[in-house]
Amino acid sequence: MEPDPSTLLETAIAEARRGLAEGGIPIGAALFHADGRLLGCGHNRRVQEGDPSIHGETDAFRKAGRQRSYRDTIMVTTLAPYWYCSGLVRQFNIGTVVVGEAVNFAGGVQWLRENGTRVVVLDDQRCITMMREWIEANPALWNEDIGEE
Repeated sequence: MEPDPSTLLETAIAEARRGLAEGGIPIGAALFHADGRLLGCGHNRRVQEGDPSIHGETDAFRKAGRQRSYRDTIMVTTLAPYWYCSGLVRQFNIGTVVVGEAVNFAGGVQWLRENGTRVVVLDDQRCITMMREWIEANPALWNEDIGEE
């Protein structure tokens, strides 16, 4: 039986809140096995670490450690993945991506779908509000994060 995507999202939301409390960008993620076992979780730490490669999805992916295969994994993220993290999903053939919200940023959702990744967009109001409020308060940092000048 497949785990409930809304239940899995709770881990990513907790990570996003952790990042926000640290003064960072509130995007959290978690990588689960298809049976619901948590493999790793993390959050965007670009600001905290001064490292542009530590997006929420990459942090969760790294913390999950090496897996023999990623086809039976579920990447859960509070915000639609950027191109960088969408590429990670495709590179390692992650089977499913659960997106907390794609209202504030659509990211690579359509591209992932077109390339065979199952994508579930929840548009969870908590994720939408948290990101919207943060973007409004930090427009320059947001534009830096998504690669806009």
